[in-house]
Amino acid sequence: MKIGVVGLGLIGGSIYKDLMRLNYDVVAVSQSQKGENIFKSYDELKDCNLIFVCTPMHKTLEILDELQHILQPTTVVTDVCSLKRFVCQKEYSYNFIPSHPMAGTEHKGFENSFEGLFKGATWVLTPTKENQDCSLLIEIVEKLGAKPLFTTPEKHDEAAALISHMPMLIAQAIFKTAQDNELALKMASSGFRDMTRLALSNTEMANDMISMNSDNIEQSILKLYKSIGEITKEDYLSQVEQIKSKRSKMFL
Repeated sequence: MKIGVVGLGLIGGSIYKDLMRLNYDVVAVSQSQKGENIFKSYDELKDCNLIFVCTPMHKTLEILDELQHILQPTTVVTDVCSLKRFVCQKEYSYNFIPSHPMAGTEHKGFENSFEGLFKGATWVLTPTKENQDCSLLIEIVEKLGAKPLFTTPEKHDEAAALISHMPMLIAQAIFKTAQDNELALKMASSGFRDMTRLALSNTEMANDMISMNSDNIEQSILKLYKSIGEITKEDYLSQVEQIKSKRSKMFL
């Protein structure tokens, strides 16, 4: 089996390193990286069985279109974008299965990629057709240590806004709110550090998230505002204990 990776940032680089560790026949296409089995031409992908497209969201559609001139109809192609509706609005000449690994860090680039990034992570798949053959992608996702989860593109984007895009925006807003208070910044410790970690997110990726999922993010912020009101107006201690119990079960 031959597997291709397009784009060697944090996600693509980590997929590439894991597949190399697992002794797969791997070829990568990158305009910025050099190394073993890394090329600049998409033609190197023509005999791959599976391809991961790991470019920034605003460049992904262009790459998916480019691959139509090279790949066979049986080739499985997936992207790793944190939004799914925008890649599902057309059909491709190959077996395209949109996906999103729920893994990453606040850092970016190949230099920050590492083996094991996906171990224990959820990997969301949003097939575009009924009864679509996802077996090969599922096999490799599980080899990378991740757990496949199936849903629709619409439900994915709504959920991603709640647990990823909105929290990133809130983290940025928290820091912006405190940044002009010199005493607050001197007093800041682990709580503030942890609450604002997502403010360090890849700027290019963050801009794509905010611009391309704005409606869902807006609705998420309204739900957050409502939740804050409910927590503070009702039995606060009871509310917090329920929240602590549910969160503890999520991250055992």
